[in-house]
Amino acid sequence: MATRSNIAYKTAAGKIRSVYCHWDGYPEHNGEMLRRHYTDQAKVEALVGLGSISSLGEEIGEKHPFDKNYEQPELALTDNWTLAYHRDRGEDWAYTSPQTFEDAVDWVEGMEEFAYLWNGQDWLVHREGNRDANGFPIFEFVEQVVRKDVMENMGWE
Repeated sequence: MATRSNIAYKTAAGKIRSVYCHWDGYPEHNGEMLRRHYTDQAKVEALVGLGSISSLGEEIGEKHPFDKNYEQPELALTDNWTLAYHRDRGEDWAYTSPQTFEDAVDWVEGMEEFAYLWNGQDWLVHREGNRDANGFPIFEFVEQVVRKDVMENMGWE
């Protein structure tokens, strides 16, 4: 079963530019992948510029087969590349292109399980339904969420 997420950055005009990601959206995977490998504004913008993605990889990569061909082991070199619906599977750009929202409130409305926002320095994560008393979305640093989740899973609350 997929854990869906959304990956975004704040534009110079203060808007949110985002894309959908289908697989492994939980903080221990996509959150850590973003935190470790997407820490440069240009790389974050290039990632979002791919449009919707199936799975996030350590590298953006280049166009490659969408479906894994186990008979060609040399294609394993692309295992750490991001898998994009438009670039790699040829899906219609009209349905997979990045979306732009006025602000974070509009962006997370009806959002996937996790929403990741690059603030120019750090990755923040919003968990579906996590809002303050006034209904505004709560964002936490990815690193803190991952630590908290790991500690809870180990019984070290």
